[in-house]
Amino acid sequence: MPLRILMIDDNEDDLLFTRIALTRCGVEYDISAHIKAQDALDELRCTPGHGVDLILLDINMPVMNGFDFLEAFEALTPEQRGATAVVLLSSSRDALDRERAARFSSVRGFLTKPLERAAAAELPGLIAG
Repeated sequence: MPLRILMIDDNEDDLLFTRIALTRCGVEYDISAHIKAQDALDELRCTPGHGVDLILLDINMPVMNGFDFLEAFEALTPEQRGATAVVLLSSSRDALDRERAARFSSVRGFLTKPLERAAAAELPGLIAG
């Protein structure tokens, strides 16, 4: 059964490159995407039992950034969150962003864009962790 991944990134090119890395890494993923973090949050909130295993989340987005999303995501009920893990996938190399991300219990990792095939293949290990 494929792992369900929800990508959240306001850049369509980044979504495409991430999808390519996920598709080519040798692991079976069911991939969906949202350009607006609020839309992804609404989907999770309104669809208990959504079955999303992992969220790949950008930090720098307009209106609702990645950290705003994380605060709202962790405030959802356990039924709305499910067993979903979050990995930040960002162009940020700022150590403060990594430290801030680590404060959220749902965050299992921090990867730098572009997602490489090897890192995409290791995502199932982060989900379990």
